[in-house]
Amino acid sequence: LFLLPFQDLFGVSMVVPLMNLHIKSLGASHTVAGIIGSLYGILQLFSSTFVGCWSDIVGRQYSLLACILLSALGYFLLGTSTTVFLFAISRVPVGIFKHTLSISKALLSDLVSERDRPLVMGRFNAASSVGFILGPVIGGYLTELEDGFYQTSFICASIFLLNAGLVWMLPWSEENTGNREHQQGNKGTDGFSAKAKHDLHLKSAANGAVASNSLFWSPWIQVATVLKRIKGIACSDLWDIFLVRLLMSVAILLYYSNFSLALEERFGVKPLFAGYLMSYSSALGVLAGCLLGPITRLYQHNTYRILLHSSTLTCMLILLYASALSIWMVVLSSTFLAFSTTIGRTCIIDLELTIGGNEASGTLLGVGQSVTSVGRIVAPLLSGIAQEFSPCGPPSLGVGLALVAILIMNANKQKYCSHGNVKLKNQ
Repeated sequence: LFLLPFQDLFGVSMVVPLMNLHIKSLGASHTVAGIIGSLYGILQLFSSTFVGCWSDIVGRQYSLLACILLSALGYFLLGTSTTVFLFAISRVPVGIFKHTLSISKALLSDLVSERDRPLVMGRFNAASSVGFILGPVIGGYLTELEDGFYQTSFICASIFLLNAGLVWMLPWSEENTGNREHQQGNKGTDGFSAKAKHDLHLKSAANGAVASNSLFWSPWIQVATVLKRIKGIACSDLWDIFLVRLLMSVAILLYYSNFSLALEERFGVKPLFAGYLMSYSSALGVLAGCLLGPITRLYQHNTYRILLHSSTLTCMLILLYASALSIWMVVLSSTFLAFSTTIGRTCIIDLELTIGGNEASGTLLGVGQSVTSVGRIVAPLLSGIAQEFSPCGPPSLGVGLALVAILIMNANKQKYCSHGNVKLKNQ
């Protein structure tokens, strides 16, 4: 399962940095390129909740295979796009169905105990980050070749087909799932207890039975069930968790929004240095994902405290960057920010699943992705307004939003600490 996110982001990160150059070469204006670029984010915003909920209903295997194969189709169409219209069409299936990482996380949450979930999610994110670090390097090399963009797109589509084969080969039966959990408990550094393994086996069997029946429901029944679950999310008492996620996402996006430009204006460094600094931060993010195990043990598996402390550290580091007097203070803030943001991202997902209930993990992760998509839409607008006042405007605004998120967490401390007392109304 850790190979899936590595290959996924490795393939995607080969193509995405080259897309603006390709659409410009097709003759698109800056406005048209911007509209097509935002099409993906808009489709993701509306589809992530529906696809995540759909995975709860029909099962992880069917939904994950469908999303991988349709994403592969999108990148294959991208490799054949010789006009702006074909380029826009190729972004539609990817925008709607590129939720492979969310469903994979939901699958992991089905397989592991609540105690071990932050550790496993941290390793999952680390594997994703390694793919994202290596992909742009290979993509930049391939684009130097003749028809390099088309070759890169076809390679990305082939990687998605390879992922579909891996998903198909996974042992999905209840008996094999139980055996795999038993092996993980014996071999893993944080083995499951006998009771946890027994509970997980029963849960996987129950979920498998529901999914196998749901797969043969009519599309209308599936849609009605999806809408009912989404209504349950809307009526549940989870708004504060998603608000914290939105505020912290926008704060971090504001930090990176004008990073290269601000460093050039404030300290006179070249964009190349900013690129090296961001790659350095990504590499540290991989290390942070691997350190989540010792950190959770240090905090006695109290996800709320880890999230509160990592968010506070993130707020202080963004403030340090906004008030930095030398480039070395920026390097210092970037170093520790890579750790705090990676840990915070993993903990907010774990808190969503803990309080919302693991039975609807796909729905919860889908809503979380929609919230992050809203942040990606809002952050550039806020960044543009803040930059009118100062190059330090976006990170300064990010500090304020992070403070609001910390206050919300403090105000709801009792709910966060009472694991699982808040459930979706349709559970």
